[in-house]
Amino acid sequence: MFPLKDSIKATSFPFLNFLIVGITVYVFIQQLLAPDQIAFINQYALIPQTVNFSDYMTLIPFVTSIFLHGGILHILSNMWFLIVFGDNVNTRLSPIGFLLLYLTAGVVGGLAQYLFMPTDTIPMLGASGAVAGVLGCYAVLFPHAKIKTLVFIVFFVTIIEISALLMLGYWFALQLFSGVGSLGADTSQGGVAYIAHIGGFIVGLLFGFMNKNKGEEAGITHE
Repeated sequence: MFPLKDSIKATSFPFLNFLIVGITVYVFIQQLLAPDQIAFINQYALIPQTVNFSDYMTLIPFVTSIFLHGGILHILSNMWFLIVFGDNVNTRLSPIGFLLLYLTAGVVGGLAQYLFMPTDTIPMLGASGAVAGVLGCYAVLFPHAKIKTLVFIVFFVTIIEISALLMLGYWFALQLFSGVGSLGADTSQGGVAYIAHIGGFIVGLLFGFMNKNKGEEAGITHE
């Protein structure tokens, strides 16, 4: 299932959401243009084995890794999910609240992944944990939203409208199932940081519940 559009029109322009997308794209371009991409990634990505909690410099990648990506499809999928779901979360939360949600979810996602593989030498990078936080917050704040979704069934492709809770619940269940299955697996060739997705989503749920009473969904325009 791939989301195309939600049924809610944001009440104001989601400036911060698009700013984050712009910064992420800019960093990705710098990553591609770097004379030594491997050195660039090793400097700013999160490498669990190098983390030393008594040296704050080794903790900076918990933040910088959020803005790196492993390829075109990686950044496109993350930024598309952020555009679809982030605009309404951005307008519901204060700018500081939205930025705090995004960065906290990204950092906690990275920390969660680190705790399960602290000796791993493979660089961890991507906004997936941060975006997962936005998804979790969206699920709490806009449970009645409908998502226009592209669905692939074997060779059949169609577009249907499903509830946000169903889609995001399915997405989280898939991450949870895949995350449990990845524990103990060989990560020497890299892979998907499912634990980071789970950690970020839970942060988003908490932010959603903390902000649920600060605005009424009735004030949002549905298509």
